[in-house]
Amino acid sequence: METQIPHEKKIIKTNLFQMWEPFRQSLIEENRFYLEQGKKKLLSQFDNIEQEADEAGKRWLESRSAHFDPDRHAPGDFEERAYDESVEFYRLLSEMRDQTRLSLIAGMFHEWDKNLRGWLVKEIRHWHIGENVTQKVWSANFDEIAAFLDCMGLASQSSSCLKSLSAFRYVINVYKHGDGSSLDALKANHQEFLQNVLAQYIPMDIEWLDHTHLAVSDEHLDELSLAITEFWESIPKDVYDDSITTIPPWFEKAQAKDNKDPQR
Repeated sequence: METQIPHEKKIIKTNLFQMWEPFRQSLIEENRFYLEQGKKKLLSQFDNIEQEADEAGKRWLESRSAHFDPDRHAPGDFEERAYDESVEFYRLLSEMRDQTRLSLIAGMFHEWDKNLRGWLVKEIRHWHIGENVTQKVWSANFDEIAAFLDCMGLASQSSSCLKSLSAFRYVINVYKHGDGSSLDALKANHQEFLQNVLAQYIPMDIEWLDHTHLAVSDEHLDELSLAITEFWESIPKDVYDDSITTIPPWFEKAQAKDNKDPQR
């Protein structure tokens, strides 16, 4: 007598997140292009600010030379004033360069942030429909999104790229809003973004520094770009529901609201 073995029930997994490889590469290329062209089109204009400052001083001297009166002006007065003009011109250009660099960093970060949230929303809509979740993904703060990525197996909060991105969100907040909790975070954990240019003349304790001491370099631009690239490269191709063990409370709460919505 032949014994029939009952068929095992097939477990169907749900693909929660899928990173399409061409899309991944487009995100990485977009980031690379932003950095490359930002340096080429914007920051390169400040490569010769010392020379430009000297020329500004000379122009000032030439424009005032006709007004020199040996009976009223001491020798060297105009030259000294021209030097002051060149120093001020250099200061203003330096500040403009620094603001341009900060703007590039803010632009790179915000583009990464929008691309990430947009992708998350698109993927979530494959298995959950609801405006509460969508709105919450777009409004969640950095730490909430980082926790969600960790719980979903998309990115570890302890990864070097997310730690670097976390540091830059503080930089951008200080750039946009000035003094506050983000400045405190930089003072506590990321002092490399704060600089006292007069340290050799006026030493200052870190606690006395404010938003005017925020400073980023071309190396910081490269660091942010690398963190963004590493982040996108680390996203798994597929994440299935059987690998999820916990869900962040904020997401679970938004999902529950959607499930109670009678219009769904």
